[in-house]
Amino acid sequence: IGLAYSLYQRIDFSKLNCLNETEEDSAKKIFKPWERRLDRTDYLESDADEELLINIPFTGNVKLKGIIVIGGEGGTHPNKVRLFKNRPNMTFDEANSEPDQEFDLVKDDNGTVEYKTKIVKFSSVHHLSLYFPSNFGEDNTKIYYIGLSGEWTKA
Repeated sequence: IGLAYSLYQRIDFSKLNCLNETEEDSAKKIFKPWERRLDRTDYLESDADEELLINIPFTGNVKLKGIIVIGGEGGTHPNKVRLFKNRPNMTFDEANSEPDQEFDLVKDDNGTVEYKTKIVKFSSVHHLSLYFPSNFGEDNTKIYYIGLSGEWTKA
């Protein structure tokens, strides 16, 4: 499973951004190699409330096949994610529109739960937005790792 989750290498980190993160650029640190998914040194934490919106540009076209989310302890783990493709610089207002796909998340401490995307919808993705609207009851949301699996082709 680890090899499949190597799309982080195809992210344009210079243009990746996150809305409502406590520490600037902390979202960039949660996209890392599968082998480091259990490393709790770096994490992303929401600031004003539990919402997080991550805008992820790729360096080419991606066929997105799956996503893994390792969240924080207790109620800080996100309980939902909404996926939007090819909508750069998305804002919270836009995140309430109809997503391309939505998953109810379970608490996952070690990255064993894989959420499979509708490949037909995510076959030509150059930009992915992940909106985490809520968590399991805390004021802030915490994420240690996001894994993206799929295939990359040069644009």
